[in-house]
Amino acid sequence: MPDAEVTSKPAAFVVADAITLVRLPLAIAFPFFTSTSSRLLLLALACVTDLGDGWWARRFGGSRIGVILDPIVDKLFMAAAFGVVLFSGALAWYEVVALLPRDIVASIAFFITVGTGRATTVPARAGGKAVTVLQLLTLLAFVLGSTLIRPLAWATAAVALYALYDYNSPFFRKLSNR
Repeated sequence: MPDAEVTSKPAAFVVADAITLVRLPLAIAFPFFTSTSSRLLLLALACVTDLGDGWWARRFGGSRIGVILDPIVDKLFMAAAFGVVLFSGALAWYEVVALLPRDIVASIAFFITVGTGRATTVPARAGGKAVTVLQLLTLLAFVLGSTLIRPLAWATAAVALYALYDYNSPFFRKLSNR
């Protein structure tokens, strides 16, 4: 009897995906829980699940859906949380928009690639990770009522512009080599 060929196919849904999905109810809850301690808990859980899903996927294997699901859920949490910041008046609308250019552009690009049948993922880069950390620190400053919220927001905006350049530079390099 011939040896069976072993193929490694990514699982359809894994533990890392379940960890990712925990952020959905956190995003829904953030606007409704108004106490500092509740929002700190929601923010901490969002951070832990964001780190945990990536760690789990790298250590035990991820799924195809997880590669798409994780950034979508991240953006939904950020949108909900920064929506709260906006409606609280802690930052002006243009400051909130300045915090999110990487997320906005990535979302638009994702929907365009899905719409054209060329869905693809972009590997995480250091600039994007730095934006996420600064966004979370900005949210922490908001929850704590810190005066650092505005400087953190503008620092995040500056790093987000760099991250946009960093994510798009390979694309522009390809164009210039033609």
